[in-house]
Amino acid sequence: MSALTIGAIAKQAGVNIETLRYYERQGVVAKPPRTGSNYRIYPEDTVRRVRFVKRAQELGFSLKEIKVLLALRASRGARCEDVCRQAPRKIEEIEDKIRSLQAMKTVLGKLADECALTQGPVSDCPILESLNTNGRR
Repeated sequence: MSALTIGAIAKQAGVNIETLRYYERQGVVAKPPRTGSNYRIYPEDTVRRVRFVKRAQELGFSLKEIKVLLALRASRGARCEDVCRQAPRKIEEIEDKIRSLQAMKTVLGKLADECALTQGPVSDCPILESLNTNGRR
C-alpha cells in the first residue's frame, strides 16, 4: 500500500485540501503520520474513505451520522439491518426539509407576486418589508 500527500488525496477524492483537513479535525479521517519535513502522508485507502464521506453527505447524512456509519462498517459484529435502521430517520428528516422548503417557496412566491404589483419606492417593497418584520405581516 502506497502513501499519498494531502494534495494527492484531495485530487483523487475530488475535494479541497481544506475539506480534508476539516475531516481530520472532525475525526472522520484519521490524522496521518508526518514526514521529517512535516508533510502529511496518508494511506491510500483514505481516498475511498473520503469518497464515502462525500457520498453520505450528498444523501443528507451529517458528519456525526457518518461517523456512526463508518463505525458500523468497521465493526465485525454489525449487520446490514444496523445500517438500514439509519435510513428511515434520514428519510423523515429529508421529508421535513422538503416541507420547510415548500413553505418557504410558497411565502416567497406570494411576496414576489405582491412585489410585481407594487409601484413606488423600494421602501414599499413587500419582500423587504417582510424581511424587516421577521416575516410577520
